[in-house]
Amino acid sequence: MPHRLLPLSLLLLSLTGALGAEPFGIDRRTAWTDSHVVGSPEPPSPYKIRLAFPALVFDQPTVIARAPGTERLFVGSLTGRIESFENRRDVPSTETFLELEPLGKDRNGRVVPRQVVGLAFHPDFESNRYFYAFTRLRTPDPVRSRVSRFEALPAKAGEAPRADPSSELIVLEFPSIGHSGGALDFGPDGYLYISTGDGYGQNDPTASGQDLSDLPGSILRIDVDHAHPVRPYSIPADNPFVGLAGARPEIYAFGFRQIWRMSFDRETGDLWAGEVGQDSWESVYKVERGGNYGWSIKEGPQWFRPERAQGPGPLLPPVASHHHAEARSMTGGYVYRGKRLKDLYGAYVYADWETGKIWALRYDGKQVEWQQELQDTSEDIAAFGESNDGELYLLTHRSGLLYELEKRPPEELRPQSPPFPRLLSQTGLFASTRDHQPNPALVPYSVNAPLWSDAAHKDRFIAVPGDGRVEIVSDGKWLFPEGSVLVKTFSIETTEGDPSSRRRLETRLMTLQSGPEGREQWAGYTYLWNDEQTDAELLGKESLTKTYAIRTAAGERQKQWYYPSRTDCMICHNEKAGFVLGLNTWQMNREHDYGAVQANQLATLDHIGLFTKPLPKPPAQLSRLVEPSDASQTVEARARAYLHGNCAHCHMMGGGGNAEIQLTSRIPVADMVAVGASPEHGDMGAPGSLIVKPGDPERSTLYSRMATRGDGRMPHIGSLEPDAEALSLVRAWIEELPR
Repeated sequence: MPHRLLPLSLLLLSLTGALGAEPFGIDRRTAWTDSHVVGSPEPPSPYKIRLAFPALVFDQPTVIARAPGTERLFVGSLTGRIESFENRRDVPSTETFLELEPLGKDRNGRVVPRQVVGLAFHPDFESNRYFYAFTRLRTPDPVRSRVSRFEALPAKAGEAPRADPSSELIVLEFPSIGHSGGALDFGPDGYLYISTGDGYGQNDPTASGQDLSDLPGSILRIDVDHAHPVRPYSIPADNPFVGLAGARPEIYAFGFRQIWRMSFDRETGDLWAGEVGQDSWESVYKVERGGNYGWSIKEGPQWFRPERAQGPGPLLPPVASHHHAEARSMTGGYVYRGKRLKDLYGAYVYADWETGKIWALRYDGKQVEWQQELQDTSEDIAAFGESNDGELYLLTHRSGLLYELEKRPPEELRPQSPPFPRLLSQTGLFASTRDHQPNPALVPYSVNAPLWSDAAHKDRFIAVPGDGRVEIVSDGKWLFPEGSVLVKTFSIETTEGDPSSRRRLETRLMTLQSGPEGREQWAGYTYLWNDEQTDAELLGKESLTKTYAIRTAAGERQKQWYYPSRTDCMICHNEKAGFVLGLNTWQMNREHDYGAVQANQLATLDHIGLFTKPLPKPPAQLSRLVEPSDASQTVEARARAYLHGNCAHCHMMGGGGNAEIQLTSRIPVADMVAVGASPEHGDMGAPGSLIVKPGDPERSTLYSRMATRGDGRMPHIGSLEPDAEALSLVRAWIEELPR
């Protein structure tokens, strides 16, 4: 459809042609002053988060713990460092408590840190100075997990505590190429509890979850105060499987996929744990001695592989489960026993790593009496911490910040007025929704390496309010003003190969609004088009799958379309990726069809004054991604561009992807942690596979995950069908890599 400024564009085209200059796609900017996309369709949450220690920022933190006898908190990270700081809001900085030396390098010579994922201080830390760390060791082979005891150096008055790296005593170690657990905690009985995970990635292929002969898939319970003649710990006599033939006596409970954080209620002694699910469910458990929690026969409340052999005992259900429409990676929390949040006293508070949602529940021993979402944040909550007086802290991984909950004041709980638009026609984004004619203020755009969306056609628009401007921070990061809305309409051909048969399915909005501590945050919404194609209605928080009939030369086929939940949107549009995926210099430096004018987008946006500063160089001298379909470019450049556009928003440093791989196109192949690297989540049924095995796409899990429709598919959200052209491209790239 010609742009709404077509006459001006034509005029400009003739003038620039006469002057010998390049044309612009738009002559001048129209101010967007009639936006109704404000606030949220949901009522205000009863709680919000605020920064607990505003001056502190950590690098890839994973765990927070307290040490008996001190008023300090300790944070461990994937960098191999543990830092400590005084527990006061105005603390200016942290001190290094322990720095672990890397144990090796990867195949490309890159130093690989020991990743600290669990941390617990001995109950008698004041006298024995012992603490325990759970670390992941990715080099040298085999990939494994380790629980070690360390000793703090004698404290000096006025100085921060420090630990002695040479004091390491390996307590236990076990192989784990995938989910390895990582939670450590001392129980009220004085024993050390350890969560191990099933040790793999998808489907528990070795059936560790129900196998008592190995450590994975369990919570262990050991006595670290009394060494055995052949190991630095002993087995408590009342452990449930002591004396059972073939069972590891360390096991306290089993049937877990991946317990990510567990804690003891300081008042009752109950053990609570959050479990990361696979296909559909995230779960919360109150763990009992000897309990069998079902994996991998069940996934939370749902059957998973019911034909598998069951370990001893009945399959115990979770206390609570959350479907993947609202949660994706559970983070266990604490039963709140502080004084500041009186309404939450005695409630179990927990969260989700990928979605940032925080919940609380009360359980009477038989059923959940009360459950509530406390807040829907944009943070990836990696862990909860507890102060000596029972107050809670929330640790975020990508931003490296520590938050605390606070009750929302009554004046913020009033219903929004006017209400959030329920129809697309009410948003102020379209001059004619029926004709899909945008408001004259909207700017159309396209990208170099678009996300694969099951062969859908996409129309994209930028809506920036008033005279707002976009700041180019770097080639990969643009900052938008509050109130900005990014619009994308998805259409499919109901007759294959006939563009005139396109049917609009949905229009997605990404909106930028104020968040906690005054920080702006993005939120995603989906509007579902009606059958008449006259308007679209706001979809609720949940996802939706619909089936459409597609006419083909051979007859008719059924096409499924997945409408994402609001949670799904923010998994890809995450903080580390800058929330906005396609609007950056790499993606936008290209020619766009504005109707009668083909023009460079960066030059056009610069011309209409959309940027806070003029472009530093002409577009031809600025960075850009190649187009994966551009046969004039190298296979490597095209394949890397596709992976960048489709995968790198999660698979970058700190991006939230469960693998360590780095798929941004600007880093060297040797630094991708993919070529020649062992898979972290299983071999996809092809023994001997690597993530990328040079010359062998069939034994490259990156390729096989793209190709499958079943378990382990990547991307795991946003698409139901493999991209045939991309598969051919990635296959060709892997085949040409030197063996």
